[in-house]
Amino acid sequence: MDSKLNEAKAILKKYNQEHLLHFYKSLSLEQRTFLLNQILRIDFEKVLSLYESSKINIEFSNENITPLEHLEKNKFSDSEISYYSHIGEKLLKENSFAIVTMAGGQGSRLGYSGPKGTYELFFEETNERKSLFEIICEDILRINNKYKITIPWYIMTSKSNDVLTRAYFEAHNYFNYPKESVKFFIQDRLPVINLDKKFILEEPFMIKEASNGNGNVFKSMQKNGIIDDLKKKHIKWISFCGIDNILLKTVDPFFLGLTIDKNYEIASKSVFKTDPLDKISVFCKSNGKPSILLHNYINLEMSNSKFDNGMYKYRESNMLYHLMSLEAVEKACNIDLKYHKALKKNSFINEEGVKQVPDQPNIYKFEHFIFDIFYYFDDMLLLRVNEEEEFAPIKDFTSKYNPDTAMEKYLNYWKKDRP
Repeated sequence: MDSKLNEAKAILKKYNQEHLLHFYKSLSLEQRTFLLNQILRIDFEKVLSLYESSKINIEFSNENITPLEHLEKNKFSDSEISYYSHIGEKLLKENSFAIVTMAGGQGSRLGYSGPKGTYELFFEETNERKSLFEIICEDILRINNKYKITIPWYIMTSKSNDVLTRAYFEAHNYFNYPKESVKFFIQDRLPVINLDKKFILEEPFMIKEASNGNGNVFKSMQKNGIIDDLKKKHIKWISFCGIDNILLKTVDPFFLGLTIDKNYEIASKSVFKTDPLDKISVFCKSNGKPSILLHNYINLEMSNSKFDNGMYKYRESNMLYHLMSLEAVEKACNIDLKYHKALKKNSFINEEGVKQVPDQPNIYKFEHFIFDIFYYFDDMLLLRVNEEEEFAPIKDFTSKYNPDTAMEKYLNYWKKDRP
């Protein structure tokens, strides 16, 4: 223990973080061991370098940003939809498709203390409650039943919600999904850092860490043996989606077949951005490569710019539904994506050992975004879909993406006869 303590002290002194041992003498032996192991595991150099680089504002030059061409689903004829759907259905029937649901978040923005995927909605007509996980599961089961297959379902959790997520699935009998076809894996974490360049304590014996974004999905899949499992199952295509869109088509034979037929390695869906200054990121090309333009780099002139045919150049917004071949996923596993900073409000242990909740954002969190992988491919397929049919996310209670609006869209969609 003494050698570990001395090593930890040396590291903390080097990086000016000695305060992390402030409560050491009052800790139990188990707590001391936990804290020392955490200090020795953390890459302080990396986090502090991210802090320094986060202060540099990245400038996007209009000369480097160009539109990314897209297709629109409502412009395909019935015969075209049938043709591409047949290609996708063939791959599904070969059991060559898998789903990755990224569900590492908490429901805090909804005033809910638990994994976001376990947040439940009330269906008045049937007098039942369904969680976001159950709604997604029902969508996958419809495809399984239609094609007499069982799609492998991989769920990325975080350290903070993994135990509760697994317990929720167990308590609900996996929503009748074959248990052996559901695999959970945990995404990586990074320490957060406050505005004074200091690491903070979550508990007197624990340094505060947070999940490092949905872009970590590829390396987490590799680390947790998911890539090997995909190969063993002869999977060829994988969809990546979030947890909060209750109208998401987790499996879309038309989109899958279109991507295969057009010979793309990656593809994504978009919805039209109606408000030119809405805080939504849009698809574009950066230096000729597929990319995402974050909303804070979009001005009114850019958002209103059009092609000669009257189509908007930068109105295809990201709805977090991506499709990738297994080869593309393997390539992504070997790419170190850049980090984005996010200024957040986070509780911490103060000098008196009391948990303090700040009034204002007080820490930087560093995250990978999954869409940054697009830049490493020459091109991608982008398909605009109808928001009323495929986009009903639940973010919080104050924005237009709230539970009431999402439920209204969901119920309106399923009032019609669906296959």
